[in-house]
Amino acid sequence: MTRRIPPLNSLRAFDAAARHLSFTRAAEELHVTQAAISHQIKGLEEFLGTQLFVRRNRALLLTEEGQNYWPQIREVFEIIADATERLMARGAQGALTISVLPTFAVQWLVPRLADFSRIYPEIDVRIKASDSGVDFMRSDVDVAIYYGKGDYPDLSSARLFNEYLTPVCAPTLLAELKTPEDLKHQTLLHDASTEEWQRWLKLAGVDGIKMTGPIFSHSAMVQQAAIHGQGVALGHNVLSQADIQAGRLVRPFNIILPSEYGYDVVCPDPWGDRPKIVAFRDWLLSVVKKEKDADEFGKASQL
Repeated sequence: MTRRIPPLNSLRAFDAAARHLSFTRAAEELHVTQAAISHQIKGLEEFLGTQLFVRRNRALLLTEEGQNYWPQIREVFEIIADATERLMARGAQGALTISVLPTFAVQWLVPRLADFSRIYPEIDVRIKASDSGVDFMRSDVDVAIYYGKGDYPDLSSARLFNEYLTPVCAPTLLAELKTPEDLKHQTLLHDASTEEWQRWLKLAGVDGIKMTGPIFSHSAMVQQAAIHGQGVALGHNVLSQADIQAGRLVRPFNIILPSEYGYDVVCPDPWGDRPKIVAFRDWLLSVVKKEKDADEFGKASQL
C-alpha cells in the first residue's frame, strides 16, 4: 500500500515559515514570493485536513497541530541534509590543514568543529593559528580564514561574516550605562588602537571622552578584561557572540558601527573544487547562515 506524503515544496515552505514565524522571511529564505509561501501552506493544510498557522495581532503563530507536526518535519529535513552531505563528501578525505587567526579559532571555530567532524569523519582536521597571511605554495595549509576587506588577488574566497562593533560590558556595569553619555564615567578598553572607539562615539553623538584606558594586542584580551568588569569594550559581533549568549557580557546600547572588515574563507583558485575544501567551505557557510538568521540584534540594528 502506497503511503500518502505531502509535496516536498509545501513541507519546505512549512518548515521555513515555522522557524521564522513569518511568511515574508520564509519567502526570502526560499527565494520565492510571499504569495507562493501562502499558497504552499494552504495546499498543505488542505492535504492534511487541519490548520497549521493562525494570525493574531499581526503575528504568525503555530496551532497546536502545527507545533506537534513541525519538530518531526524539521528532523526529516536534517536527516536528508546530513545524508546528502555524507554522500557528496565521499571523495572528501585525508588531512585538511586550516590556517586561522588565534582569537577566531578559540572564540568561534573550535567550539563548532565537532559538528564538522561528525558529518565528515574521514577528514582529519588540523588547525594552525596564525596572525599573518599564508604562503600556500610553501606551506601545508589547504584553506585559511582571513580577516580583512575581502580583496585577495589570485585566491578563491567566500565571505563568512560582515563585522559590526558595539559596546559590551559585564552585567555588573549595566545599571551605570543608561545612555552613551555615561561612558564618560567608565574605563574604555581598546583593541590595538583607539580609532574604532572614536568612530563609534561619533556615530552615537558623544564627544568629550578622553581616549584613555588600557590597550591590548588581541581582541580576546579586551573581551576578557570586559568580562571581569575592568571597563567597557567595543565588542566584535562574531567574537563576542558566545560570551553574550552565556550572559558573561551584555550590550548596553542598541547602536552598531559597521566595519569595513570581515571574515573570509580562502584558498588558491585551482584548489577551490577539491572535495575536502568544498566540504569545509560549504559547512562553514551553512553554520554561518543559521547563526545570521538567529542574530536578531544585528538585523534589527541595521534596518
